[in-house]
Amino acid sequence: MTEDLRISMIQSHIIWEDREENLGYYGELLRRVSGRTDLAVLPETFTTGFSMDVEKQADTMDGRTVPTIKEWAKKYKLAVAGSFIAKDNGKFYNRAFFITPEGEEYYYDKRHLFRMAGEDKHFSAGDKRLIVPYKGWNICLQVCYDLRFPVWSRNVNNEYDLLIYVANWPEARKKAWKTLLHARAIENMAYVCGVNRVGVDGKGFLFRGDSMIYNAKGKKLADAGKREEITRTCTLKKSELDEFRAKFPAWKDADGFSIDF
Repeated sequence: MTEDLRISMIQSHIIWEDREENLGYYGELLRRVSGRTDLAVLPETFTTGFSMDVEKQADTMDGRTVPTIKEWAKKYKLAVAGSFIAKDNGKFYNRAFFITPEGEEYYYDKRHLFRMAGEDKHFSAGDKRLIVPYKGWNICLQVCYDLRFPVWSRNVNNEYDLLIYVANWPEARKKAWKTLLHARAIENMAYVCGVNRVGVDGKGFLFRGDSMIYNAKGKKLADAGKREEITRTCTLKKSELDEFRAKFPAWKDADGFSIDF
């Protein structure tokens, strides 16, 4: 029988361009949810903030970040998802991760780079989606600006059950964040979880959080609220999702399409 999934949204500030401080801080936040969740989701670029100084801020796959996350997952017996600035084969990526307590590692490189901040000038874009099998669930992991592009997240034949966005989404565009999370849940007939940071970054941008979870019908199940450092945990029920998809199989009438890169 498929398990219910307890998911925790870690809505917090990020210390600007300070990997060690952030690793210490988020490690403590994860310790606090140990035993009470199956999956903890951190904001985008949680070790540095949304920095374009990739030469100084990037970490390699065998550096400090990935081994630390693996240690958290094993020690606290939970999966951890988020993103960090990665250097791999001479290129830089906004790399999302999903690491399980058993040490399984999954990675996704952000496809849509935020040109308004110059992300496309400093990072390389990914070209492969990620769907992670975990506790009987299929989980799709995407990053921030990806939210604006529904074709990239289209849930063909119910490939995934839960869609996660990790973000540094400024308060100035809060309406888009809320509206698009809601839409992605309804159109893809899946749970959607969006985790955003709070506070002010090194460039002066304000982030208000609004981390939230919707079910496939578009009902809000959890909301971390605005401008507050907080962890919200919600239990997702696969049986309810399966029942809804069976009773209202709109996914069977979806249009076929292909994506050109």
